[in-house]
Amino acid sequence: MSRDSSPDANLYRQHLAALQQRAEAALAATGHEALVIASGIEKFAFLDDRPYGFQPNPHFKHWVPLTEHPHSWLAVRPGRKPRVVVYQPADYWHVPPSPPSGAWVDEVELVLISEPEQAVAALQDVLGPRTAVIGELDAALPGITPNNPEALLHRLHWARACKTPWELAQMRAASRRAAPAHAAARAAFLAGASEAEIHRAYLVASSHTDRDLPYANIVALNEHAAVLHYQHQDVASPPQARSLLIDAGAQVNGYASDITRTTAAPGHERFAALIELMEREQLGLVAEVREGTDYRDIHLSSHHRLARVLLESGLARPGTSAEALVAERVTHAFYPHGIGHLLGLQVHDIGGHMASELGGTRERPEGHRYLRLTRTLAPGMVVTIEPGLYFIPMLLDALRASPAAAAVDWARVAELAPYGGIRIEDDVACGAGDAAPENLTREAFARMGDAQ
Repeated sequence: MSRDSSPDANLYRQHLAALQQRAEAALAATGHEALVIASGIEKFAFLDDRPYGFQPNPHFKHWVPLTEHPHSWLAVRPGRKPRVVVYQPADYWHVPPSPPSGAWVDEVELVLISEPEQAVAALQDVLGPRTAVIGELDAALPGITPNNPEALLHRLHWARACKTPWELAQMRAASRRAAPAHAAARAAFLAGASEAEIHRAYLVASSHTDRDLPYANIVALNEHAAVLHYQHQDVASPPQARSLLIDAGAQVNGYASDITRTTAAPGHERFAALIELMEREQLGLVAEVREGTDYRDIHLSSHHRLARVLLESGLARPGTSAEALVAERVTHAFYPHGIGHLLGLQVHDIGGHMASELGGTRERPEGHRYLRLTRTLAPGMVVTIEPGLYFIPMLLDALRASPAAAAVDWARVAELAPYGGIRIEDDVACGAGDAAPENLTREAFARMGDAQ
């Protein structure tokens, strides 16, 4: 097969070279001679023959864009092409995964097997006492048992936070796949659709099924938006639809987008104005995504920005200072989660709390236990920026019973509580030096608008 010189092929070639360099350095530093990675196996419901949707080992799909191939393996050896052992069964019960194809196939040593156990022979020359095997224990075969060396995993997880140009291209594509689906969901909401119907409109527009999604869509009308990970989808429309919060992404070659939008129904101007205030502050937080910035500082900044929204919207009483709203944890009652997380092969990508490539933990700010990322931002990191403002009864009841209750206009809270809440989430890539961040989400929406 000839070498493909297309831009995508060149980006993938560079990506593979970067992963090879990282892996060789990690192997040398930890005393290993080779690395073997299991794609994983299908999982079945207890006492049933019904499988759950297959989720590949992220370490496997980091190297090759194979997301539907259980019982497959990848071997990394210094100075050699990666060997990819792909399980390709002959099956008349199910449609087997598509055979490997595309420019990436040129860059690896490809071995096809028809039975899972054949992987043992295909990897025999790579296995030894100093071979690191990464995967879940249930992927083991005779002679191939995952040992998951912690020191090696630390180095790989630390490096994975910074995306290669090929990875960024996949993530841009994932945002472009999600943007028109969000537009379709919004149109369905404005047409009076139920949560289930809005979800179906999203699936059709994204060319996804439920099993293709990187995470289960959150489709919340009215008060349901006050449940941060609302997991149901009512099939009947509410008597009056006031608001929609939809948190939904898409996936391309195993890379995820993660986007949230909140919409007010026509005629609900006060809630629409609150969304506009949150939009302004969310974009201000996006601008803070810069090389060398401590992500914890962006999170703390989000609380000060939310305090400003509470004051400007009248949810906080005049004369209260923004500093007091933060110090007395009033903002926590309206915004109990973190500002975001790493994004990539996993929606909540691993390594967010690491102190260094040697491991360790970089602690969350005191009192902010739900923050998923505490690292200093570096070029190529992709993070979400997702501030929220919610009317969560249990949190507001606790605030009302506290000394800080006097800072809140409870009549305004009661007026806005039926809308549930607001979250606005963009996927943002950190640039190098003084470069502005790249907002993958907004660029995808802008591109969709240009196409129209």
